[in-house]
Amino acid sequence: MKILKFGGTSVGTPQRMKDVSELISDGQQKIVVLSAMSGTTNTLVEIADYYKKGNVEAAGNVINKLRMIYMEHARELYSTEDMVLKTIDFLKDEFMYLHSFASVEFSEVVERTILAQGEIISTNMVTNYLKEQGKKVSLIPALDYMRLADNGEPDLGYINSHLRDILNSQESCDIYITQGFICRNHLGDIDNLQRGGSDYTACLIGAALHASEIQIWTDIDGMHNNDPRIVDNTLPVRQLNFEEAAELAYFGAKILHPTCIQPARYASVPVRLLNTMDPTAPGTIINNEMVPGHIKAVAAKDNISVIKIVSSRMLLATGFLRKVFEIFETYNTCIDMVTTSEVGISLSIDNTSRIVPILEELKKYGVVEIENNMCIICVVGDLRFDNVGLETLATEALAQIPVRMISYGGSNHNISFLVREADKKAALQALSAKLFN
Repeated sequence: MKILKFGGTSVGTPQRMKDVSELISDGQQKIVVLSAMSGTTNTLVEIADYYKKGNVEAAGNVINKLRMIYMEHARELYSTEDMVLKTIDFLKDEFMYLHSFASVEFSEVVERTILAQGEIISTNMVTNYLKEQGKKVSLIPALDYMRLADNGEPDLGYINSHLRDILNSQESCDIYITQGFICRNHLGDIDNLQRGGSDYTACLIGAALHASEIQIWTDIDGMHNNDPRIVDNTLPVRQLNFEEAAELAYFGAKILHPTCIQPARYASVPVRLLNTMDPTAPGTIINNEMVPGHIKAVAAKDNISVIKIVSSRMLLATGFLRKVFEIFETYNTCIDMVTTSEVGISLSIDNTSRIVPILEELKKYGVVEIENNMCIICVVGDLRFDNVGLETLATEALAQIPVRMISYGGSNHNISFLVREADKKAALQALSAKLFN
């Protein structure tokens, strides 16, 4: 069985819902994970925010506008009056449900429940369309099997057993539709997966069922070897190792969230990135295979700040690094890159929301400097140290670019350069010219 996930743009209009329905109707058994229609989740966030502020009238106005949009979608999507009326009745109930939160006390549970309705609506609409087309389809609610444990991580045992029980109790179908992103927490309240959203759902399902393949359908034909918005003539990377894909995702490739593919990696289920707008394109396959001696791609991560701590007391000072890292842990701020010298340490962060107390704490241990508007350029591939010369190619490409930091050896799959954001375009273009052309 294959698991197919379609994002918000892939089901963003009635016509695209029809296109997706045709694409998945090939007679092969599959589970299809759907996101909310594009724009819907943002509108639901707006509705929840109005409720949070106590502005019931504004929330109601936004709900009514969204309701009118979906009523038009229903009339455009279906060809039979019976299915139009059936779906409109469902939508009326959904939007009355959203209005009902005007009379309850706002809470995080209320907010998450409101946000969950986008996926519930899109999956019901597509399921109804497939039924109208005579397909063997069943809707399996994610809230019946997707659950978080008390530590906030997916409860893999629960997901595995409950999903299998649901599928075993269902009449055999060609297509099973389910929601991405949404789940329940260990208390039974509606929650969401946050990181990677629907991609994460698909990978959790694929890992639980040991699927033959997980397909992530977006609006781009796989992961490219550089940023196509900045560099001309980029190409899709046809194969990536899971670790290479995670590095690229973490350092700026927006097509994937860095953690969402981990369940598939551990279960050795390949993940394929495909383009809904061009279904015949081969896309990118991500698996546990490693192509030796190749640099695969370049990615960039913006809005980086670099902090430098210089202390003459650091020389042979036991515990200095521990004290520095504990400050960032205390303020829940992740570190991207680290370089050290005899008397100092430089590190980069992408979250400056707690920078003031962090700097105040760091000043206890040395002279502190901060530089903003920096960018991390990450070169990804088989960069094991015995592949002589690959790191040299990357550094030679940046011979004319001022480089603030270099990180190499932390993994076998990347070498990272910290440059000014103003030099990002030139750096990416130089790397493409040297590494790929």
